[in-house]
Amino acid sequence: MTPGTYDGYLRRLGFPRPPRPTAEALFALQRAHLERIPYENLDIQLGRPPGIDPELSVRRFAAGRGGYCFHLNGAFAQLLEHLGFAVTRHSGGVLGAADRERLDVSGDHLALTVRVDGEEYFVDAGLGDGPYEPLPLRAGTHRQGGFTYELGPLEGEAPGWRYVNEAAPCPVVNVLSAPATTADFEATHVRLSTAPDSGFVRTLALLRRDAEGVDVLRGRVLSRIDPVKGTTERVLETPGEFWAVVGGLFERELDDLTPQDRARLWDRVCAAHAVWLAGRAEPVGTSGS
Repeated sequence: MTPGTYDGYLRRLGFPRPPRPTAEALFALQRAHLERIPYENLDIQLGRPPGIDPELSVRRFAAGRGGYCFHLNGAFAQLLEHLGFAVTRHSGGVLGAADRERLDVSGDHLALTVRVDGEEYFVDAGLGDGPYEPLPLRAGTHRQGGFTYELGPLEGEAPGWRYVNEAAPCPVVNVLSAPATTADFEATHVRLSTAPDSGFVRTLALLRRDAEGVDVLRGRVLSRIDPVKGTTERVLETPGEFWAVVGGLFERELDDLTPQDRARLWDRVCAAHAVWLAGRAEPVGTSGS
């Protein structure tokens, strides 16, 4: 990619080109990425999943789109390298609470480490509800605002790291130390973005992180996760309300969606919401904890 390819990406981040790679710049770039480029799967829901080639993701982000981990961390790695950072890509595996004790790595997550100013950092803009800033890549507990994260060695057959966020629906990510490439994730991306049983295909999801918490839209349920004030949630009742949240709170440009796209996606979200409600004992309302 030419240097100019990244200009739109940096404008999307609202971030001036740093004169040199520093830890301070790395931290600010990750914060901007999480605030301005959403974790989202709208195109997967519409049956036209974008590829994970980093150049494509860079151009999509510049145009106002988002993506999931292969897009988000893939493009972020390219940007960081362009700015002079030493970046390594790693294969990871996201584990739900029921599987948290597993030590294998499924390859369904792309994670990054970055070395700068004599320190190595765990960098992840692709979890949606992950750390707001890079974590020093050393074993221990790391606090950011009201959130607590843990890093420790992965006690599996291959060396690696184990990231833990007890507040997340999927609290564990196992990460291999060995370097990975974009090609290592291609087959998994096809499965995750097209298989009928994939969560990315079944459920619309948008996430956005800021200093205080996480905004989450799953189907028609909008949640705000704040470890200090508690979690609130409400149902989006109309298409107008839904698209105002997608384009406003989550800053996802909508100019690539035709009226037919919007109607089809709203119908799909409503159908999934009805199925979800049927499985709950009580309808969701506004709550706090």
